[in-house]
Amino acid sequence: MSARRNLWVGLSFDAWALGLEAATVMALRTRKIAAGGAAGHAEAARMVSEKVSAGMALQMLAITGGLGTSPAGATARTLTHYRRKVRANRRRLST
Repeated sequence: MSARRNLWVGLSFDAWALGLEAATVMALRTRKIAAGGAAGHAEAARMVSEKVSAGMALQMLAITGGLGTSPAGATARTLTHYRRKVRANRRRLST
């Protein structure tokens, strides 16, 4: 049976992949913040505001039914929500 046939195994893989990409972003951000200066300060402030914004947006999706009605659907949409944010940060910080 493939991972994609078992929905929860597939979602577990997606969560693992998100964690790996998030670890990359953490390393890139740590390097930028550790360098200090205005760019480091701006990155630290941006990091905090992005986390608050992403969390609030996810709560709004949950409240309005945007995460769906099934546990698997809500999990998949939550992973997609955060993966989009993490991927954008990885691209921005890698340049």
